[in-house]
Amino acid sequence: MTTLTNSRAKRYMPTLVVPSAARRSALDLASKRVIDIVLATVGVIILTPLWLVVALLIRISDRGPAFFKQTRVGKNGQTFTMYKFRTMRVDAEQVKASLEAANRADVGAGNSVMFKMRDDPRVTRVGRVLRKTSIDELPQLFNVIKGDMSLVGPRPPLPSEVATYEPHVMGKFSVRPGITGLWQISGRSNLSWEETVQLDLDYAATRTVGLDMWILLQTVPALLRQEGAY
Repeated sequence: MTTLTNSRAKRYMPTLVVPSAARRSALDLASKRVIDIVLATVGVIILTPLWLVVALLIRISDRGPAFFKQTRVGKNGQTFTMYKFRTMRVDAEQVKASLEAANRADVGAGNSVMFKMRDDPRVTRVGRVLRKTSIDELPQLFNVIKGDMSLVGPRPPLPSEVATYEPHVMGKFSVRPGITGLWQISGRSNLSWEETVQLDLDYAATRTVGLDMWILLQTVPALLRQEGAY
């Protein structure tokens, strides 16, 4: 048995005792996939009116495309195309390089692997609202249905980020990436790079359907708190 604890996230995480990877059954893995497909499909159907409104607001705000596609790294290091609502200016990638130094100064060297600025000037007015509420992540329900992602799991990084990973970090790729996960309910962008890595590795080592259900339930209050959402 493996005990899941993390002192940095203890405000939200209970101590969970779960089976080791060797004892997980095929039924458990199949159950996770069925839950993913059912909940993601229901989510797409229910949220379609919201998607239409969001897409219209994005198009009106800066006349660019409503959706954003980006290559990410998933299970076993395989790349896939991840979908999001676009929250940045159309030329965001062109000006990214000039902002990386400012990002390192903002979050510190420990978070330099993840490019995340608290006040990123590339983010549009509509985009800031979408990020605060995490509505920008909703198109990833299609990634879940396709099998690229799961509802719960480590966040999928960019290939350029993976190229800088130390060997021990690669353990996060033993499971499908997710829309939400342990570090998303434990402070999100307020956590250091080392803390997010540890939480991802904890999840990959201890994942069960029960843990997934707990994380999904904790995601709701985490969204309402908007802690670390930017």
